[in-house]
Amino acid sequence: MAKLISSANSYTISQIFDPGSNIRFIIPKYQREYAWKRDQVEDLLNDLSTNQEGYFLGTILCVDRSKDHHEGTMLELIDGQQRLTTISLIYAAVYEKYSHFNIDDDEFKTEKGNLKNSLIVKRTSTETKLTLSEQNNNFEDYKAILHEIGVYKEPGFKKPQNLGNRRLYKTYQYIKNRLSEMSYEEISAFLDKLNSALIVKIEVGNYADAYTLFESLNNRGLPLSAMDLIKNKFLSAIDELHENKKLEMTIEDAFEHWRYITANIPDYANQERFLRQFYNAFRYDPQIKIKNFSRATTSTLIKIYEQLIEKNPKFLLDELQDKSEIYSRFISPDKDDEFYSGLRDLLHVGAAPSYILLLYFFSKYYEDTNLLEQIIQFLVKYFVRRNITDFPATRELDKIFIDLVDISEEKGEITFSFVKNYLTAPGRFADDETFINMLLGDIYITNTNMARFILSKLEESHMTKENWRDLWAKTKYNKYIWTIEHILPEGGNLPKEWIQTIADGDAEKAKIIQGMCVHKLGNLTLTAYNSNLSNFSFIKKRDRVDDKSSNYIGYKNGLYLNKELAEKENWTVEDITNRTKKLVKEVFELFAVEDRPLPPIKLPCLDGEE
Repeated sequence: MAKLISSANSYTISQIFDPGSNIRFIIPKYQREYAWKRDQVEDLLNDLSTNQEGYFLGTILCVDRSKDHHEGTMLELIDGQQRLTTISLIYAAVYEKYSHFNIDDDEFKTEKGNLKNSLIVKRTSTETKLTLSEQNNNFEDYKAILHEIGVYKEPGFKKPQNLGNRRLYKTYQYIKNRLSEMSYEEISAFLDKLNSALIVKIEVGNYADAYTLFESLNNRGLPLSAMDLIKNKFLSAIDELHENKKLEMTIEDAFEHWRYITANIPDYANQERFLRQFYNAFRYDPQIKIKNFSRATTSTLIKIYEQLIEKNPKFLLDELQDKSEIYSRFISPDKDDEFYSGLRDLLHVGAAPSYILLLYFFSKYYEDTNLLEQIIQFLVKYFVRRNITDFPATRELDKIFIDLVDISEEKGEITFSFVKNYLTAPGRFADDETFINMLLGDIYITNTNMARFILSKLEESHMTKENWRDLWAKTKYNKYIWTIEHILPEGGNLPKEWIQTIADGDAEKAKIIQGMCVHKLGNLTLTAYNSNLSNFSFIKKRDRVDDKSSNYIGYKNGLYLNKELAEKENWTVEDITNRTKKLVKEVFELFAVEDRPLPPIKLPCLDGEE
């Protein structure tokens, strides 16, 4: 850990905001705005008030961005902006309070002058010690507060509209109100405690080290992501190139590019995965390849992008914007997309590792829609088998798809047959016997999501336009409407009717049978009314009707999966065994990657008979 750190020292707050120094703390322009809530501000004020001098306020994390130390030290604040901003607002509120005290005393005048120079760089009236981000008028609001108390004096400065409605100004007003009933002596004592409070300032040389450290520190505040750091690096690099007239793109232009990328990929987890998979898909390109990094991982992501940005930030930003459009099709399939059905299935089957391959193919072969469609449909089948058998191992998947991209690039022209043969080679594809044995097992327990996917695809394969139902529809609480129903109930207390049906009234035997067969594929179906069926007897489940509409909501609901159940009078171990074999056969055929005979399906009757 020590190697990551350029320096780490303990400072008092009066040293951090040293009135005589020209150290400036810079929060990147497009970092999130001030976000502390009243509870957090109140906690800080109470901590300072109730503890002795020298109270520890935690750590701040900085990257030194100084160009010329003769012109002052510029520290980019990676972690700690909320705390330092709040402290500067306290200084501003104390200064405003001091302005109303009519005290003709040299010590008071010195203290007031120090307060001013803790907020503004000495001998200036327009350079703030703390430069806030510009999101949502954040920095303008801050300057307005300092202008209001008479320390910031930019000619022609105008107060931002709706200043009083935003959090920064509300926090300042709250602090002022806390100080309003205090005497000069009380405020002075409070100020002594603030000035003597301690912070450990850690400086690192780059963003990768900052992120590694940030992950290890348990600071109060809002979480920082790899995306935040990479964005800041992008904007900082482009801003510097623009200022030096080496690039026409401005930081505002760059930020719009970045907003476009994050609009295409809104969720943070998807954003980070996109950055990793972008590098892994296109690292064969000399403009993207970084020496000594064969692939991007979570731990190497920032180091890779730091170097990529240093090489050519505009090229990289343009590429990411372009590829984010493709990636958005994978994570949020649109019904108007020509590949909607297949992309939706890939999403539901958990095929995210294959997005490395799809990014490459959608970029290079975007005109060959037949090839893309074949690859998508094959990948659905590939991941059904992979996720059911858990082979190949998760840790191997990235390498498999990266290697396939490399081989495809070397070959120049690629066919679907080559992709299929590569991915189904031994070592990359579970054999038929393993696949079938896993399907015959307790599939609900081993992989509930895959059990639901398989049942849904079996049902969809028998749907027509006339009886189509959206099995992927969700409630307003983001829960699937159609869920898995256990025909023989899975609950701990089997009703008497079920004990009689499966074990002739023998409760112990029924419990054993339930444990052996309740999670088999043959005992599972789909229903939109799971809670309405519950532990009912088989007949009640079969004939259940909705009280309001009088429509069947039990096994006579018209689903293909329930066709056999609708004609049964009871549900036995033999029924579960036979239906399991039947459904496994259908699953094998539905997700077959090539035309070959079905191996024998051997499933002993669950009551012990062959």
